[in-house]
Amino acid sequence: MYYPEPISKLVDSFTKLPGIGPKTAVRLAFFVLSMEEDDVLEFGKALVNAKRELTHCSNCGHITDKDPCNICTDPNRDNTLICVVQDPKDVIAMEKMKDFQGRYHVLNGAISPMDGIGPEDINVTSLIERLKDEEVEELILATNPTVEGEATAMYISRLVRPSGIRTTRIAHGLPVGGDLEYADEVTLSKAMEGRRDL
Repeated sequence: MYYPEPISKLVDSFTKLPGIGPKTAVRLAFFVLSMEEDDVLEFGKALVNAKRELTHCSNCGHITDKDPCNICTDPNRDNTLICVVQDPKDVIAMEKMKDFQGRYHVLNGAISPMDGIGPEDINVTSLIERLKDEEVEELILATNPTVEGEATAMYISRLVRPSGIRTTRIAHGLPVGGDLEYADEVTLSKAMEGRRDL
């Protein structure tokens, strides 16, 4: 089907987003065309600003507009507890639960040999450095319950074992194959309560 080039480019841009197929991309493109110009400019500005103004916290790896992030600078957080997650979205999911008062460490990925992603491609080295510098008593591995998430958790637990730091894994109250960001607060809370030693 033929579309003028500006619409084709817009459709192509939308199809690059996760979960957006060709039909949805066409609907979104035509919706954007029906929007007021000010709203479209504001939308475009929000996209550009998010890309330009956000960075990763130099301490924990979470996405932030201030470095270090608000969680790392919060004096009320428990410094003896670090929860390791795969993505910044997982921190947000955990924070919605409102039960966890420790610190986070965001790996920004998971070990996946099939995809060519090894430990050196994710934020593991800085985690090990944090464990040397901070007085951590427990490391909670909250990677997703997928093959990659499990492999990453096992790798980290083996690295940490010699330090004597208690290493736990969140319970599988979460569906296997699922992602933390889609879990509700009750499921996450139960998963945290049922964590176990590795």
